[in-house]
Amino acid sequence: MTLIRVAAKGRGAHRTITAALAAAPADAVVTIEPGEYPEPLRLARRVVLEPEGGVGSVVVCPPARPAVTVTAPNCVLTGLVLRGTDPAGPLVRVEDAAALTLQECELNGGRIEVVGSATGSSAVANASLASDADLAAELADPVNGGGVLLLRRTTLGDARNTALHLTGDARARVEDTLIEEVDGIGAVLSGTAVLLAERLRVRGVSGSALRVRGQARLLARDCALTGAGRNGLLVQDDAEAVIAESRIDAAARSGVRLSHAARAELTDCRVTEPGGNGLEATDTARLTARGCRIGAPGGHGVLAVGSATVLLDETTVDHAGGTSLHFGERAVAMISGGRVRRSGDHGMAAVEEAQVEMAQSTLEGFRTCGVHIEGEARAVLDAVRVTGGETGVRIRSTADRPTELRDCTALGQRRSGVEIGTDSAAVLLGTRIAEAGAAGVTVDAGGRLMMTGGGVSGAAGSGLVLGRGATAEVSGVRVDGSGKNAILVGDLVSGTFDHCDLTGSAFPALHIGKSSEVRFRGCRVFDCGQDVGLADGAEPVFEDCAAIRVRTAVLPTLTDRPGTPPPRPTAPFEPSTPSTPGHPTAPAGEELWQQGEPETEPETLEDLLAELGELVGLDSVKRDVGGMVKLMQTVRLREQAGLPAPPLSRHLVFAGNPGTGKTTVARLYGRLLKALGLLTRGHLVEVDRSALVGEYVGHTGPKTTEAFLRARGGVLFIDEAYALAPAGAASDFGTEAIATLVKLMEDHRDEVVVIAAGYPDDMNRFVGSNPGLSSRFTRSLTFADYSSAELVSIVEHHAQRHRYELTTAARKALAEYVERIPRNAQFGNGRTARRLFQHMTERQAMRVSELTAPDSAQLMQLDEQDLP
Repeated sequence: MTLIRVAAKGRGAHRTITAALAAAPADAVVTIEPGEYPEPLRLARRVVLEPEGGVGSVVVCPPARPAVTVTAPNCVLTGLVLRGTDPAGPLVRVEDAAALTLQECELNGGRIEVVGSATGSSAVANASLASDADLAAELADPVNGGGVLLLRRTTLGDARNTALHLTGDARARVEDTLIEEVDGIGAVLSGTAVLLAERLRVRGVSGSALRVRGQARLLARDCALTGAGRNGLLVQDDAEAVIAESRIDAAARSGVRLSHAARAELTDCRVTEPGGNGLEATDTARLTARGCRIGAPGGHGVLAVGSATVLLDETTVDHAGGTSLHFGERAVAMISGGRVRRSGDHGMAAVEEAQVEMAQSTLEGFRTCGVHIEGEARAVLDAVRVTGGETGVRIRSTADRPTELRDCTALGQRRSGVEIGTDSAAVLLGTRIAEAGAAGVTVDAGGRLMMTGGGVSGAAGSGLVLGRGATAEVSGVRVDGSGKNAILVGDLVSGTFDHCDLTGSAFPALHIGKSSEVRFRGCRVFDCGQDVGLADGAEPVFEDCAAIRVRTAVLPTLTDRPGTPPPRPTAPFEPSTPSTPGHPTAPAGEELWQQGEPETEPETLEDLLAELGELVGLDSVKRDVGGMVKLMQTVRLREQAGLPAPPLSRHLVFAGNPGTGKTTVARLYGRLLKALGLLTRGHLVEVDRSALVGEYVGHTGPKTTEAFLRARGGVLFIDEAYALAPAGAASDFGTEAIATLVKLMEDHRDEVVVIAAGYPDDMNRFVGSNPGLSSRFTRSLTFADYSSAELVSIVEHHAQRHRYELTTAARKALAEYVERIPRNAQFGNGRTARRLFQHMTERQAMRVSELTAPDSAQLMQLDEQDLP
């Protein structure tokens, strides 16, 4: 290595940097005496420039631009100050196939420009953005084409238009660097350029903080984009951005905006107080956000229009000025584990032709509707909870396929829990509406409702309201404590109500409007002043319906004694001819049901078996399930070949202590049966005795039926099933629940799989309590308690899932701790492991909070002292 010195005096020293560069061979190190050097530098060979007096003691400030031009690879500037005279011009220019490292430098009065070939196609530009290591290796090798820049602990400021510009197939890596005071955009990527940014801060820019366009790629981690005059991150054309663990604060417009065919993936990011929308996708852009939080946007929390696609996973939107989640035109959105709080308009809105799937999410504190669907938009909501607001779910869509609510809850709305608009349709499966300020469910003129399972409780108005000309198919629904009617049927309504329980309404439980053609089968009215009110010309049909503890009863009354069957209806309720022309020959709304489930990507049998194999322990269970899958595959092959199928019972007993994975395997079992084509949905409905057994005579059968019907196409999982047959209790309502289950299992033997679970010693009593159970539950799977090593593996699994790392000492101490846990009645197997992991993270949080500035490694590390 050759050392060359620049100084005003001294033998052998060069008086200017330019002279030193001219004399320097490749790989020379040029040390520079403190001072100002008004000369432009051209690095044509591999050299290192560093100040003798430490960082900031050498200032390069030529009157012409640029201050530094790099045409050679592997050049390094350390600790220099570069000052330009034209903020709109290049201060540093890295030419095609050259490479420059700037360390601890300060640049003012111009931009860094890294040039690549316009037609270049480097390996980096086309690489998958999944591998930081591969890209870092490419950045160190400029042979593949394009200029290369590495910035470390460097400041860029006082630039116009942009502070950092990568063009063509240029590549850059930026670490611990600040870009500020830019009259324009912080950094621009175009062409096929690639930028890797770690701990980059951008603030005080009048344009967007980062702009990625063309086919450029951006990877950013632990970055902060603050106070951008336009967007925090702008991704356009066919560009792509992957952002992790970063903050985007106080952008004047959108926090993140995608247009054209751009793609962006955000993980564990925070977008706070943008003046416009939090996240925005237009045209055919694709946006993915995982574990992100959008706080206090002035506009919408997430906006997708055009034909954009948005995937949100475990993402929160808080205090949106507009709608928290707004999807319009032909946008497609898939939301899982989302949380929406305190929005200025709707919680989620789908309009025009948007398509939305939302699962396992909560919406609360919105001003207008929790969910608003209109135009030709459609939504499928699965296990979504909507709390407060004016209306829970409002459907005003005329789409060909109805909006669906599955196992959803609407709670405490000022008006209705669910509103179905004129000529709109909705399917409600296992959905519950509680404490609505007006009606529980309303269906406007010409609307269509199909409701199975679930119920309405505590509505200030009527439980169900069907407007003029509406159609309804309602089955297994319970309506409790309505301030008016339990069910209000308007004029010219058609439909059927099967096995519904109507309890404690202030007005007549049923009000039937003029010329309505409705049929009630197996319905019961409890505890109210009057059961039925009829408008002139109303001629409903009642089959096997009854009134219980009703003062003024039109329906046959049922005494409150066990075993008394409901009497048959009397003649006045059986009209011989339809009261209006055009009486439907099939129940109205049947076509809603036949349209089936939404189209989703099917799970493969191989993937599900692999997921089963990844579970900790459970070796015998895995073998048994694998054997059943092979048996069922053979049955399917015989059926397809036209051969008779052998006797096959899919119902199972899961015998094991709490926390041994019974529910997890049951959920997988349903998905496996769906993949085999033996179930249509494969979902899991989990119940226990309280969900099946009623409080009084006549209540248990409908309650059990409701739970069973919610599981149609899937699995009914009965936890602690032995509680339905308590020891020493000869007369118990659980006996009625078991008898109802046996009949339903026969009537729907191809539609529902039942899994009964509980302690091993008690499950034999349950199966032996009814001959029908013993003939249907012919196979039992035993779930053994987890060993100490398996419990340690479960804790490590939770740690990996939540991005924690156990030290070697922690693993050893954890194994010793688990070995000492008593295996008594309080031992919870997997639940014990989960609680142990939770205690460790809580103790780690207390420990880390005492550190002054913990780094990411300390935040992730679980040590032996974190064990309780």
